[in-house]
Order: sequence, then structure tokens, then C-alpha cells
Amino acid sequence: MIKRICLTAAVLLCILAQTVGQDSRLANQYYRSGEYEKAAQLFKKLYEKNRRQTTYFTYYINSLLEIEAYKEAETSIKGAIKQQPGDLDFYVSYGNLYEKQFDQEKADQQYRVAISKLGNNPGQIQKLGNAFRQLAKYDLAIEAYEKGQAIVGEKYDFSTSLAALYQQKGEYKPMIKYYLDGIDRYEQRLASLENTFIRVLPEEYYDELQSQLYTRIQDQKEGEEQPLYTELLEWTFIHRKQYDKALRQARAMDRKYDENGGRVYDVAQIAANDNDFDTALKGYEYITTQHGPNTSYYLEAKLGFLNTKRKQIIRKVDYTTEDLRVLEGEYVSFLNEFGKNTETAKLIKQLAYLQAYYLDDITGAIGLLEEVKDYAGLADHEVADAKLELGDLYLISGDIWESTLLYSQVDKKYKEGALGEKARYKNARLSYFNGDFEWAQAQFDILKSATTRLISNDAIDMSVFITDNMGLDTTDVPLKMYADSELLLFQSKYDESLARLDEIKETFPEHSLTDDILYLKAQIYTSRREYDKAVALYETIIEKYPEEIRADNSLFELAELYEQKLANPEKAKELYKQLYVDFSASTLATEARKRFRILRGDDIG
Repeated sequence: MIKRICLTAAVLLCILAQTVGQDSRLANQYYRSGEYEKAAQLFKKLYEKNRRQTTYFTYYINSLLEIEAYKEAETSIKGAIKQQPGDLDFYVSYGNLYEKQFDQEKADQQYRVAISKLGNNPGQIQKLGNAFRQLAKYDLAIEAYEKGQAIVGEKYDFSTSLAALYQQKGEYKPMIKYYLDGIDRYEQRLASLENTFIRVLPEEYYDELQSQLYTRIQDQKEGEEQPLYTELLEWTFIHRKQYDKALRQARAMDRKYDENGGRVYDVAQIAANDNDFDTALKGYEYITTQHGPNTSYYLEAKLGFLNTKRKQIIRKVDYTTEDLRVLEGEYVSFLNEFGKNTETAKLIKQLAYLQAYYLDDITGAIGLLEEVKDYAGLADHEVADAKLELGDLYLISGDIWESTLLYSQVDKKYKEGALGEKARYKNARLSYFNGDFEWAQAQFDILKSATTRLISNDAIDMSVFITDNMGLDTTDVPLKMYADSELLLFQSKYDESLARLDEIKETFPEHSLTDDILYLKAQIYTSRREYDKAVALYETIIEKYPEEIRADNSLFELAELYEQKLANPEKAKELYKQLYVDFSASTLATEARKRFRILRGDDIG
């Protein structure tokens, strides 16, 4: 019998819940569509069934106000206050009723009554604040929360609500204060708070944020320090690209809390990626000198230091072979100390790159990579990467057979994924160099759908280039000569490559390769650091051949020259913008827009 009663009650409750849910959806639908009389009837019915759901009551009163049923609204509000005097949002509805009738004095009286009745009840405080906020009464909502905070003390926190209200008012100084108050209680909110500042805080207020953080850090008592303030201060420096100041904070925290250098390493990495080489080098050097080999970041820091130093040197217009020899000596010294093994494989590959492409020591570079690819225990993807780089070096040395063998080994092992696509692209390029254009183009066409955007874009460019220049004449000799000159450039045989290009121009003066010849010459002059000549050629292509396939490439290369070699970021920004505006369909448009935004100072993170 008892079971039957319980089952019946459960069924009735289920039916009631379904009915309430249907009525609620219908009431909201009426309200949204402006059928306020129908909405008022349903919301009243819903509230009478569950008087704890004061949201129903609020919508009921709002519906009455929309149809100017002021008498009914007042009677209902008075009744609600009498029955539930602790629900202070009823007074807000009462005040809103007077405002609708243009009686601001009485409206203010009701708002003040609501605030005066606040007690030691966080839920009541939150409801009242929300009620004011929904009416855009931000000052009253702030007053309610601030009074409520004073009443409840530390047992509840309204700082986030207050910060959001000041944010809506556009008053950023108090907004910052209350957001910072909040992280005192909720450490896990730090990442969320950083995202909030990125989203809502104008750049001109970051000085204020840093000022408040400095004050809080200085006011902390010994033994009661809040590390989140320092972490957030470090983050503001990174956000503003003030990497030297961020590094200073990171090192201070590393020492204070006896850390392992991880925080410093992160700042150094960010600085290196944004080409602040001096700061990055200081960070890496701090780890290697202050922590030494005992930290897990030691090898990574040493690798980062040498890699960053290499980038810093080659970015200079006037670097010398001696600069590179000194750097090579630092690589060799490190490897003599720690040996050649799987742990130092990345560093060995960096040294091979330096020797091959900047010190003209192909034999030495090949020897290093041959060792690396045979290391027992080296991850498969690292072995594959070493083979691809080694294949390039054999191609530079003229050993085409060994080159294609290495590419094919990687292709066979990685039928799917980026490494396999990269290997197939390199093999297709090798066929192009050899003059087997039909097979090469077939492979490039397949690679148009590569998952790696860079491979896909390069494959598209190569396929289009071959189509444009093969079969236009009765012979493919000009294209073979051009491919030969590209291979000579790849092998750093600059004079021979230039001579080959001049031979094409003399032998086939009317051929469609004219703009391509100018483009390749510009790349040769860039490699020889004859930047003025490169700039002139790129500008010629952009001006005289705007409809040809090299125009967008020339814009990108020219912008990159101004950005990275000629120290003219404004000119680079102008060219990147021209590319993504005038050549929106280009495979380079997305990257150009990204570079433009970075130079403009946008946070694209």
C-alpha cells in the first residue's frame, strides 16, 4: 500500500513538473513576442504554484507594466512584500513601478528601503544586486554589494560582481581593484582573469593595473606574500611585450620560491619567439648559470640559447663568418661536455644547419646528421626529421640518388601525416629539379590537399607554375633551365644560378618566365645579403607584373625583408596589408594578415 502511494505521488510530481515546464516555456514565448496579457496570466499562475521562484513574479510584474496595469501591479507587489518580507527584490519591482509612472522620488524611496533592509544573508544580497543590475541601476547595485560585503565580511565574496558592474560603467580603476580582490580568495581564477583583462581592459589602463599590482606587492607583510600578484604583474609585462621586465619578475620569483627555472624558461621562449633576442639570451643564460645541469630545463635552455644566438647573428645585416665560427665553437664545446646522444640530438641538428647553410661545410653537416639518424632510442619522428634534413644536404652536395632514397624512406614509414607529406613534397621537388615535370606536377596536385598548410600552399604554387610555363612553346627547355637555376640556388651556387637565368633571358627573350626570373634573382640577392638589389627587383615585379603568379610572393618576400633585415616594420606592415587586401585569394593572404596584426601590436595568442 505504501509503495503504491509513493508511486502515485511520484507520478503526480512528474506530471506537475512537466506541466510547469510547459507553462514556463509558453509564458516566456508570450513575453518575447509581446503578448504581455497572456504572459502575465501564466507567470502569475507559475508564481502562485512556487513562491520561491521570484523570477516568475518579476516577469509577471514586468508584463503588467508593459500593459500599464499599474493598480494590479501595485496590489500584487504589496501582497508579495507582506508574504515574503525578506525578498528585497520586491522593493526593486515597487520602485520600478513608480518609475514607470514618472514618480522618481517614490521610486528612490523604495530602492533605499531595499538596501536598508539588507541583512547577514549572502543570497539576499546577491538577489538584490542582480535585481538592480537587471534594471541597469548599476550605482544602486554597487551600493547593495558594497554594503552587503561589509555585513558578511570574509565569509562571502562579491568582488567579481562589483568588478563586472564597474566594467559595465566603464570605470576601469575600481574594476581592476575588485578583480584583484577576487584573486585573493580564488587562486584558480588567475588564467580566467587574464583572459578577462585581454577582453575588456583598454590598453591605456594597463599602467593602472600594473600600478595597483605594485602597490599590493609592496604592502604585503613578510611571510604573507601573495605570489599571484607577482605572477599577474609578470603576465602584464608579457602582454605588453615588455619582456625584459617580465624576465626580471620571473627571476625574482624563481629565487624567492626556490624554483627550477621553469618560469624563467617560459619567458625566454616567449621573448625568443617574438625576436627579443637579448632578453631571451639573458633568460636562458640565467638557467644554465644559476641552476646548472641539475635542473630539468638545463639542456632546453642551452639549446634555446644557442638557437637564439644563431638567429640573432643571421638577422644582422653585417654579420661575419667569424661571428658564426665563434657560435660554432660554442656548439662544439657544449657537445664535448655532454656528448653526442639522444639528449643532445636537437642541438646537433642545429649545428649541422649552421655548418651547411652558413659555413659552407656540407661534409661536416652530413657527418653529424648521419650520426643522429642512427642513434638507438631516438624517437621515430626525430629520426625521420633528421633523414629529411640529410636528404636536403645530399641534394646540395649533388648526390641525388642518396637524397631521394632518404625522402622515400620517410614517405614509406609515414604514409599519413605531416612527415609523409613533407617527404613526398621534397621528392616531387627533386623530380622538378631533374626536369620530370609531368610526374612532379602530378605529385604536387595530390599534395594540394595536404593537411599541413605550408605544404599545401607550396604544392599549389608549384603546380600552377608548371602549368603556366610548360607546353606554351614546342619545347620545355626554358623551364628545364629555370629548374636548373633553382637547384643551383638551393645549392648556394649563386653566380652559376644567375648565369643560368641570364642565359634563359638571352635565348628565350619573349618567354613567359620573365617575372619568374626576376623573382629568383631577387632571392639570390637576398641570400647574398645584397638587399637593395633584391628590393628593386621585387618592386619591379609588383609594379610591372601585378597579374602574374609571382606578384603576391614578391609582396610577401619584400615585406619580410623590411621586417627582418631592413628594420622598417611600418613599411613591412604596409606591404602585408597590401597583400591580403589586393591578393585576398593568395595562399599567403592569411599569413600576411597575421604578420600585419603582430606588427600592429594585436594580441593574437
